[in-house]
Order: sequence, then structure tokens, then C-alpha cells
Amino acid sequence: MKQKDSKILNQRKQDLEKRLERKQYPEQPNPLLRAQNIHYEMAERVRAIDCGGMGAFHLLACRSGLVDAINKNVHLLKRHLPYHESDHVLNIGYNTLAGGTCLDDIELRRNDEAFMDGLGVERIPDPTTAGDFTRRFGEEMWWS
Repeated sequence: MKQKDSKILNQRKQDLEKRLERKQYPEQPNPLLRAQNIHYEMAERVRAIDCGGMGAFHLLACRSGLVDAINKNVHLLKRHLPYHESDHVLNIGYNTLAGGTCLDDIELRRNDEAFMDGLGVERIPDPTTAGDFTRRFGEEMWWS
């Protein structure tokens, strides 16, 4: 590998590690996953993801009112530090759309900068957090 390419890869790795460092977030007024103005381009050198329509899926979720509907109707979190209910639900859904077969596959998405950039987010919930979120659902919620 060329020395220049090694430097670029090492810098990207450092940037990702910094992006995923544990932080104390203040209460968040809005979900972290948000729609952006997505542009698709072809270039000789490009950072890409294997599930390239993910930004379009997220834009659809935002514009159709799905994000707001989830946050209005699902109340599992007392505080949003930093994630809202829609962030968790969509994170699990997007993992599936990207080919994930279990919650542990979310870690692959967390380590894919292009994936997170496509969603316009600094970070997504890790697999452990996703599991904690799903365990908050109780059988009584579905039958009451």
C-alpha cells in the first residue's frame, strides 16, 4: 500500500474513533437521525456504502411523518441522552435494510463513516444500547 493511502486510512480510523468516543450528552430536543439534502454523484475516487439508498430511505421516513409518529406514540425513554425512540427504532430498521441479521451487525454500521454520513448523524446507538432499548418493550404494552 502506498504511504499516502496508509496515512489517509489511518486518519479516517482516528476520525472514526474520535466520533465514537463516549460523551456526556445534554438532553436532546430532537432526534439525532435527521434528513439532509442527499446528492448522489459518481466520481473516480469516492467513499460509498453498499446500501446506497439508505439516505433516501431516511429522507422518506422523515418526510412521511414516520419519525414524528414514532416519537409521538412510543414512550420508553424518560430522557433523550442523546437518542430518541425514533433513533432506536430506525437504527434497528436500517440495520436490517443494510443486510444486518442481528443487533450485533449494528456495530458494522457504527464503524462505517459513509453510512453515518448518509444519515446525517455523528453516531448511532451501539448493539448493546439497541438491545437495552428492545428489552424495554413489555408484553403488556401490546395487549393493553
